[in-house]
Amino acid sequence: MKKHLIIKISLYISLITAFSSCGKDDSEEYSEVPDSSPVVLDLNAVPYPKLSDYNFFEGDIKNLEPVKGVLPYDLNSTLFTDYAHKKRFVWMPDNVKAQYISDSKVLNFPSGSVLIKNFYYDNVLPENKTRIIETRLLIKKGEKWILANYLWNDDQTEATLNMNGSYTNISWMENGENKSTNYRIPSKVECYTCHKSEQDTVPIGPKPQNLNKLFNYSDGSKNQLTKWAQAGYLQNNLPDNIITTIDWQDETQPLELRVRSYLDINCAHCHREGSHCDYRPIRLAFNETTNPANLGICVEPEEFINNSLTHIITKGNSERSEMYYRLNSVTENERMPLLGRTIKHQEALDLFKEWINSMEEPCP
Repeated sequence: MKKHLIIKISLYISLITAFSSCGKDDSEEYSEVPDSSPVVLDLNAVPYPKLSDYNFFEGDIKNLEPVKGVLPYDLNSTLFTDYAHKKRFVWMPDNVKAQYISDSKVLNFPSGSVLIKNFYYDNVLPENKTRIIETRLLIKKGEKWILANYLWNDDQTEATLNMNGSYTNISWMENGENKSTNYRIPSKVECYTCHKSEQDTVPIGPKPQNLNKLFNYSDGSKNQLTKWAQAGYLQNNLPDNIITTIDWQDETQPLELRVRSYLDINCAHCHREGSHCDYRPIRLAFNETTNPANLGICVEPEEFINNSLTHIITKGNSERSEMYYRLNSVTENERMPLLGRTIKHQEALDLFKEWINSMEEPCP
């Protein structure tokens, strides 16, 4: 395996030469974050009944144009949710900053921080329109995070708080192919299943290893960590070097590095200590998968779905690998991940098949 990519960051240098690519979902142009913000956030009153109550967006709310102080961001690799696109934003109160803990840990956000994640589809049939389905918020109150999920109405004029979970049918065109699913909007319990560490609710994506990339802002392309620091959202305590995930779709990168980046954002939040699947014998965080055993390579599964699946990863044989089987399954009690996916992620399946079948030496 090639040595994984190490990116040098300096918060005082405006010319960043980290990555030449930018986020695929959130790379439109946005304004520089100014000193003041019209966002409304009373920690004693949240979650509000309507998304518009926060005043995160200006003008027609469905355009998701952020007001002053609402900063867009993206991740190197993003969680697969039945091909839904995402637009992510962060907001913090005045005079507070997030702090770096380590490359692989979520930033230590101050109280009052809000992470805003919008799920939408383009080319929705029959009219080929954009449809926003839900907006998920994580709001930090003191030392704890709370969840708030907002469902958009058919007119795309408002989203209302709903933590009960539901389904909505959707059909759309994706890369010239007609796709459809009964999209699952998660309940509070389902959100907590993925967003838990021990007994606490936690974010998943905003780690330095995932944020360390270029993003297109109105004043040009800039490293996101640099931008956050310049905006007053991040304390200048980052190391000189950050071990960074990659875009798993980047075919110029080594297969295993792409696989490890995919597993980190899609699976590691459950396969770690204190999380939903911590009893299973794999650990899929990016900083842990340099160890082949943590990837499940030549590791026998703790439960056998059928006798043909001899290892979690069976070298040279994807058809005998339990991980590939679970990624390929849409059966609720077999599929991986358990939540957030009802259809196959074909591009990821192709990646895993190529990776597994490229291993020449068989398992003992």
